[in-house]
Amino acid sequence: MFWGSCVGRGALLDFVSRLSGKAIISSDITDADLRDVDMESLVASVIDRYQDSASKILGRKELEEIMVGMTMKKEPMQIEVIRSNDFKPAAKDIEPEYRARDVRVERTSSSVTDFVDYFQDRFARLREILRSYGTGFGGVVNSIESVKGYMSGRDLAVVGMVYDKVVTAKGNVMINLEDESGTVKVLFMKPSRKTKDEQNELYDSASKLMKDDVIAVKGKTWNSLIIANRMLWPDVPLHQQARSEEDVAIALLSDVHVGHKLFMQKQFGKFLEWINGSVDNRKDLAEKIKYLVVAGDLVDGIGIYPDQDSELAIDDIYKQYSVFFDFMQSIPDYIEVFVIPGNHDAVQRAEPQPKVGNGFLKDFKRENVHMMTNPCYLNLHGVKILAYHGTSLDSVIRSIPGCSYGEPTTAMKEILKRRHLSPIYGGNIVVPSKNDALVINEVPDILHMGHIHKNGYDAYHGTLLINSGTWQGRTGYQIKQGHVPSPGLLPIYEARSAKISVMDFNEM
Repeated sequence: MFWGSCVGRGALLDFVSRLSGKAIISSDITDADLRDVDMESLVASVIDRYQDSASKILGRKELEEIMVGMTMKKEPMQIEVIRSNDFKPAAKDIEPEYRARDVRVERTSSSVTDFVDYFQDRFARLREILRSYGTGFGGVVNSIESVKGYMSGRDLAVVGMVYDKVVTAKGNVMINLEDESGTVKVLFMKPSRKTKDEQNELYDSASKLMKDDVIAVKGKTWNSLIIANRMLWPDVPLHQQARSEEDVAIALLSDVHVGHKLFMQKQFGKFLEWINGSVDNRKDLAEKIKYLVVAGDLVDGIGIYPDQDSELAIDDIYKQYSVFFDFMQSIPDYIEVFVIPGNHDAVQRAEPQPKVGNGFLKDFKRENVHMMTNPCYLNLHGVKILAYHGTSLDSVIRSIPGCSYGEPTTAMKEILKRRHLSPIYGGNIVVPSKNDALVINEVPDILHMGHIHKNGYDAYHGTLLINSGTWQGRTGYQIKQGHVPSPGLLPIYEARSAKISVMDFNEM
């Protein structure tokens, strides 16, 4: 017999529950078989084994085989890439045209003064962006404090930072807006069923406001508050996406996670073979690739989360980087590669992050591989790219209605609206420096992120949004959280036609 959906107690019940719909657990498996087992890794290993199998029955024999495999070190091997003799890439004969700019990474003491300087710089820069638009608001007051001197019924506009937000008993949104001079309450009325689309849009925007957002508001004074009738984000303006005159392509990837047991070496090896012309599928596209941008989490790291060591195939951080850079040796030297760190990499966790240090590169030296900060700004054959690992996506998805892990570009749009890569302070660790390097001061043609292991593609105001997914299989933690990654997919942007293609290395 086989267990149904609810049997046993303790570890066995948990095991059956997590594998519901994925595998049938045989009755010869008991709680004792699961004693002292890392449940997250076991569940991930079972799902990986049975996802393409016709038989879904897991017996004690199969369980033992899986457990033996979990205890074995599965170190990634050096991938030997043989370049095809008939591969004549057009990109090789095109001179590289790029500019790369690191952001400023400052050291601070994290004193009260540092935090004050950080928020003052953030506010001043976003306020300047808002004022530069010539919003047509008219009558923008110089300071919020001066609003208190105006009579009721006066039209005016203010720029401020959201201090807090509440929803009243009647469903109205009330915020406290502040600048250096003081605070003022702003009321966004809940629209009735007969209200116009603009009013519904205004209320929807107000509902998505978060603490520390910088906005412009127009409205009428009423006693000591402002009743809003219009709101403006710093936002990115509508713009025409740049194109290259040369027929070159840009490959975008992230979250390689070398060192984890679920690093997809087979698929990554196929990518390296393909980019060298050894795979026939879409060889015409491989011939165009002139640039490769890697958006962080090059390795899985050490001590990033509790009990990580049980999930590692390589438990030496230097060895992890050695394997990663061995892979980079296989990238053709005519392709310019730009590499930024992520939250799993061996740099400071606080953002902005410095580039991966020379101590981890060891003897690796390639003139075409450029280590960059997270974030960084790139101009590749005239196409402006803002590359950011994307750690703040977690807090944006948790906090802003309408955002989800299944569609990463929903959160990326909210980030662009706010013109800040980490808009929710405290959502992830940020260096409180005198200059806020996470303000988006250049409007990109492409915003490239990773982090949440889910591919996504969209456009917003002329900026292309690309989340490049991962090269790591689905982990036990992701199963528990209900996250479904999309590994082994490589987005490629053709700079002359502005076309996106996605190579699926799971099918090769």
